[in-house]
Amino acid sequence: MEAKKDILWRVYLVYLLMSIFALFILFRIVKIQFIQGSEWREKAQKLTTTYFNIEASRGNVFSNDGSLLATSVPIYEIRMDVCAGPITSKLFAKNVDSLALCLSNLFQDKSQKEYKRILVRARKQKERYLFLQKGVSYSEVKTLRTFPLFRMGKYKGGLMCVQTNRREMPFRELAARTLGYQREGIKPVGIEGSYNNYLKGVSGKRLMQKISGNNWAPVHKEDDIEAMDGSDIYSTIDVNIQDVAHSALLTQLRKQQADHGCAALMEVSTGQIRAIVNLKKVDSTNYVESYNYVIGESTDPGSTFKLASLIAAMEDGYTDLDEMVDTEDGDVVFYDHHIRDSHEGGYGKITLQEVFEKSSNVGVAKVIFKYYQKNPQKFIDRLYKMGLNTPLNLDITGEGLPYIKNTKDKTWSPVTLPVMSTGYESRLTPLQILTFYNAVANDGKMVKPMFVKEIRRRGELVKSFPTTVINPSICSKETIRKAKIMLEGVVERGTATNLRTADYKIAAKTGTAQIYNKAYGYKYQGKVSYQASLVGYFPAANPKYTCIVVVNAPTQKVYYGNDVAGPVFREIADKVYATSTEIHKELQNDTSRTLKTPLAKAANKTDLEIATKKLAIAQKGNSGNAEWVATS
Repeated sequence: MEAKKDILWRVYLVYLLMSIFALFILFRIVKIQFIQGSEWREKAQKLTTTYFNIEASRGNVFSNDGSLLATSVPIYEIRMDVCAGPITSKLFAKNVDSLALCLSNLFQDKSQKEYKRILVRARKQKERYLFLQKGVSYSEVKTLRTFPLFRMGKYKGGLMCVQTNRREMPFRELAARTLGYQREGIKPVGIEGSYNNYLKGVSGKRLMQKISGNNWAPVHKEDDIEAMDGSDIYSTIDVNIQDVAHSALLTQLRKQQADHGCAALMEVSTGQIRAIVNLKKVDSTNYVESYNYVIGESTDPGSTFKLASLIAAMEDGYTDLDEMVDTEDGDVVFYDHHIRDSHEGGYGKITLQEVFEKSSNVGVAKVIFKYYQKNPQKFIDRLYKMGLNTPLNLDITGEGLPYIKNTKDKTWSPVTLPVMSTGYESRLTPLQILTFYNAVANDGKMVKPMFVKEIRRRGELVKSFPTTVINPSICSKETIRKAKIMLEGVVERGTATNLRTADYKIAAKTGTAQIYNKAYGYKYQGKVSYQASLVGYFPAANPKYTCIVVVNAPTQKVYYGNDVAGPVFREIADKVYATSTEIHKELQNDTSRTLKTPLAKAANKTDLEIATKKLAIAQKGNSGNAEWVATS
C-alpha cells in the first residue's frame, strides 16, 4: 500500500511539472504571438530585408559648344523570378522554348537547349533571382521586354533589370586627364573629381529581400525612393581646337621622340581654357594622357621667364628698350659661374629689345645684375608683386606650386640673381607661365584660368562661373606696351621667325631650358636633357588667345623652342584663326578695281529677246533676220 502511494505521488509530481511546463510554453507562445509579435516580426524583417542604394545617373560633361565629352551609359544585370505569381506551370511550359530561343539569339553565348535547361532547373528549384546576363545595354533591355513571359509587364513576367552606370568618353583621349575621373579609394582627378558633388546626384533607396543562395531580390514597394540624377557640367573646352592641338602635339612628339609634352590655349579676356593636351610616351609611337603636365609639372621655365625679368627692370625705371647692352663674346662670368649665349661668339653691343628678341642669356643677366646686385630683394619683390609666386588656386586639383627664390632662402647665392633672371633656380608650371603672358596680352589684367563655365540640371542653370581677376594690373600700361613690342619683335626678327605669317601677327617668346633632376642634377650619364617651350598670343594687334607649348626631353638632337614647340603653336594658331571670323580684319572696299559689267553679251537673238524682256531691259536697233546678234 505504501509503495502504491509512493508511485502515485511521483506520477502526480511529474504530471504537475509537465503541466506547469506546458502552461509556461503556452504563455510564451501567447506572449510572443500577441504581446511581442510586432517586435519580433520587425526584427525578422530587418534580418531578411534591407534598403539598398539605387545609384543615381551621373551628370554629363559638355564642351563649350555642347559636344558630349563624358557621359554615364546605363548597363544592366539581367535576372529572372521564374516563380513569379502570374507565371503558372502551364504558362511556363508553353513559353519556355520560345524564351530560351530569344535569349540565345540576343546574347549569342548559349544555345537554346542550354538556356531551356537553366530555366527548367530554376523552376524546379523555385529560384526567385536567377542570373541570366550582365553588361546588357539599354537597347537590349528594350528588346528583352518583348520576349515571351517578359512582355507580360513589369514584375508579372519575372524580368529583373538591375542598373549600374559606366562612364564613357566619346572623344576617347581628348582632354582625358583634364576631364579626369572619380573612383572610390583613388584620389579624384580633373573636372570629374573636383565637381563630383554636382555630378554624382542623390542616390535612391530600394527595398531588397534576402533569398536563397545569399542573394538579394527587390521587393516591389510603392515607397521606394527614386534616385535624383546628377547635374551637367559645361566646360570651356572647344572640341575642334582640342582635336587640332592633340594631333599637332602628338605628331611633333613622335617626330622628336620626346618623353612628354603639353599644350594649352586660353581666351585672353575671360581666362577660359579652350584646349589642353598632356601626352606621355609609352613606346616609340604611342602617347597617352596619364598626367596633367599643364597644371601639375613645375619646372625651371627657361627663357620664357626673361619677359618677367625685363618687365621688372623697366617697371622699376632702370632700363628701356633702346638701352645698349654689351653681350661681349657670348660668355660672361659671374663670380665662378659662366652664363653663355647659344649663339657662338655672342652678339656684341645690341639694344635691350634685341637682347630679348635674340634671347641673349648674357644680355638679360648683365642688365638684371647691373641694377639689382646691391638690392636683389627689390627684384624679387617686383616678381612677387606681379603674382608669379602665388598659386592660381585652380578649380581642379593637382596644381604644382610656383617657386620664386627669396634672398632669405638658404640656397640663395651670389650667382642666384643673374641665373634666376634667365629662367633657372625657380619653378613654374606651364599654366602659370601662360597666365602671366595672358596678363600681358590682356593689358596687364591677370585672370584666373577657367575650365568650367556653368552647371545645369535638366537644362536649368544651377551655377555659373564668372571670370576671376587675380591681379588687376601686373605693371603699368607703358611697361605693358613695351613688353608687347618686344614679344612682336621675337616673331618679326628674333628666335621665332618661323611663326611669321602674312595673315595675322603673333607675339611670342621661345624657351629652351636644361632639365634639372634631384637625383642627377642637369646631366645624366654625361648627357643634358632639354625642355623646349614657346608661349605667346595672337592676333598681336588685338589679342584674342594665348597659347603655350612645352616639349620635354626631345631626343633627335633638336631642342630649341622655335624648332620643337613652334610648329605645334603655329598649327594651333592657324586653326583658331581660320575658324574664328571675329578676329579677322574687315575687308576694305577697293574702288580702284570697280568693273562695269555689261547688261548683255552676244547671244542667240531669240534667247536674248526672251531674257531682256523678262528682266525689263529696253532694246534698240535692228538686226534683221540674223540668228545671232551682238550687243553694246
